[in-house]
Amino acid sequence: MIARLSGQLVSKSPDHLIVDVGGIGYRVLIPLSTFYPLSDSGPVTLFIHTHVREDAIHLYGFLDPFEKELFVLLISVAGVGPRLAVSILSNIPAREFCHGIDREDLKRLSTIPGIGKKTAERLILELKEKIRRLKLPPSSSPVTASGGAPAGIVEDALAALISLGYKANKAQKALESLETDENASVEMLIKGALKLLSP
Repeated sequence: MIARLSGQLVSKSPDHLIVDVGGIGYRVLIPLSTFYPLSDSGPVTLFIHTHVREDAIHLYGFLDPFEKELFVLLISVAGVGPRLAVSILSNIPAREFCHGIDREDLKRLSTIPGIGKKTAERLILELKEKIRRLKLPPSSSPVTASGGAPAGIVEDALAALISLGYKANKAQKALESLETDENASVEMLIKGALKLLSP
């Protein structure tokens, strides 16, 4: 089984990469959280989950080893296949997802595309104890906005901007430059950031 790939990034699209390793091009399926930080070419190292089915073998790649661990946990849940697991990681930061599971935040989890209330309840039931045993990576550079906007609100706004196609670093800079207070909403932050990001 392939557990890690290091090579040259040949091409990328929002759902997959082509990575050249020793003259062999590997097609690696990815979440948006892996797509946006990457440049269009150059060296890349991915943590790989090899998913074997009767009719196919697929490689799923992640820049963050913690995301790979979370992906493996997600596909262990009944009714959650690799495609839905990738969608989850594309639409919510891994740390925020884990906190949502731990807090049993049905409302937040149910906003993820493809996740209804019943699936959110199943995720909480099956993953809460497992996620508590995972070692969450330190938040080395938390996303904040100028003023007093709650960190969770800012993270939600960042995730929304990334899902709209903006690069994570540019979206984060836009959010950090906003003047906010503790009453700021996700919608307010998104609107403010979009004004700064618009050409």
